[in-house]
Amino acid sequence: MTFATPEEPGPAVPYGTPDAPRIAVRGEAHLEVDPEIARIGITVSARGRDRRSALDDLTRRNSAALDLVRSYGPAVERLETGAFSVAPEPARHGRGERVRTYHGAVHLTAELTDFTALGELTTRLADLDLTRVDGPWWELRPGSPAHREARRQAVHAAVQRAKEYAEALGTTLAALIEIADIGAEGNASFPPYAGRARAAAFGAPGGAPEEAAPLDLEPQRQHVHAQLNARFTMKPPKL
Repeated sequence: MTFATPEEPGPAVPYGTPDAPRIAVRGEAHLEVDPEIARIGITVSARGRDRRSALDDLTRRNSAALDLVRSYGPAVERLETGAFSVAPEPARHGRGERVRTYHGAVHLTAELTDFTALGELTTRLADLDLTRVDGPWWELRPGSPAHREARRQAVHAAVQRAKEYAEALGTTLAALIEIADIGAEGNASFPPYAGRARAAAFGAPGGAPEEAAPLDLEPQRQHVHAQLNARFTMKPPKL
């Protein structure tokens, strides 16, 4: 005796059918928001007639720069030391391995969340001897609520677009099939948010008798993009 077995469900159809027409749309959102972080690069330099004096000078200048940045307390979210170098400069004339002078440098990176303190700190750092300041670079944190809001708006935009297509055919949406980030299925990825301003300030070699006025730095607005593909089924329209 044999028993009939239920048929195995077939694979999902990658396209619509007359009974369940499919709509595929793209949802996009673009936000312009204030930055959350400002990053500056600090290069402290020193020189000396011999390696020891160059190292001692660099140590002193580096400590002064670090103490200045740390004096701003919670306004500085992160302070890191990057590359360090001490290199001899050969004499231009003469034979042999004569060294004219030694150059040293330490590269620091600071991230600030208080943009009012940023202008003052940048000016004071640039006023230090043999100190270079690059930046600021304005950014959002990776987990910024702005990214979540952009994705939410992109979903709403996709649903609204699909509804408009369905309404144009005199019908309504039936079900959501899929939502996918652009690039999740091998498509071209959307451009990341833009908006990194760059400026540069250089410390005067001889220093200044009085403190320079704080720089008035205007934060650059950040552009956040979100794009996705969405697929829906709709009720069969009467054509």
